[in-house]
Amino acid sequence: MACIRRATIDDVFTIQQNNLYCLPENYQIKYYYYHSMTWPQLLDIAVDSNDPNKSVGYVLGKIEDDSNPLHGHITSIAVLRTHRGFGLAKKLLTQNHHGMQSIYNAPYCSLHVRISNYTAKNLYQKALNYKVDSIEAKYYADKEDAYFMKLYFDGSQAKVS
Repeated sequence: MACIRRATIDDVFTIQQNNLYCLPENYQIKYYYYHSMTWPQLLDIAVDSNDPNKSVGYVLGKIEDDSNPLHGHITSIAVLRTHRGFGLAKKLLTQNHHGMQSIYNAPYCSLHVRISNYTAKNLYQKALNYKVDSIEAKYYADKEDAYFMKLYFDGSQAKVS
C-alpha cells in the first residue's frame, strides 16, 4: 500500500516525474519548487509502504490569496495506475483540505477537471462532495473544456449541478 506524508523540497523531482507519467498537464520544475516554498503545507506525497523512496502519488495545492475570499485550489493530483483504486487520491485530497482549513483558514477549495475525466469527476463529486460551479471553455492546452468545481468546507454550496 502507501503512506501519505508532507512532501519536502527533496521530493520535488519525484513529484514532477509522477506528473509527467500520469497527466497531460505538466509544469516546469521551478513551478514545483515555487509551490513547495510558498505553500509547503499543501504539498503532500504518497510513498510506497515497502519502499519509502518510491513516490506513487501527490497532491499540489495552493492558496488563491488574490481573490476575495482567499481560498484553496488544487493545482494537480496524480496517483500511479498501480496504486489506483485504494482511496489514495481521496486521502491525499483530504489531507490537503485539512491544511487549507487549519493553516490558512480557507472557506473552500476549487479545482479544474477535464470534462472527459469521468473518473476524477466522480471522485470529486461522490467521494468528496465537490460541486460544479461552472464550465470553462477551452481551458486546457488541447482546447478541452473544464469543470470548475468547489468544495465548501462548512458544507454550504454556491451552485449545484
